[in-house]
Amino acid sequence: MKEKILIVKKPWGSFTQFTKEDKTTVKILQIKKGGVLSLQSHKFREELWIALDNGIVAQIGNKKIHMSKGKTVFIKKTQTHRLSSKKGGRILEISFGKFSETD
Repeated sequence: MKEKILIVKKPWGSFTQFTKEDKTTVKILQIKKGGVLSLQSHKFREELWIALDNGIVAQIGNKKIHMSKGKTVFIKKTQTHRLSSKKGGRILEISFGKFSETD
């Protein structure tokens, strides 16, 4: 998958295209108040995270990104990453490639 997210303007507004003709797995992650996911990396897939709520922190390697609703983060294969949230929130996750919870 290319990191580029396609935004197409139309007379009535616009649409944002996140995937087209790719093998994907789509999930919504619900992070509990004070929740911290394990630090992980994947050999066989890349991930696109889209914040559905404010107050979520994405850690990619040593960099922390404070996400607001609608912000996107792309995680390449083998990059370490995790999510956390003091107040809780949701992330839309689109995985590209071979998906396995054990990867």
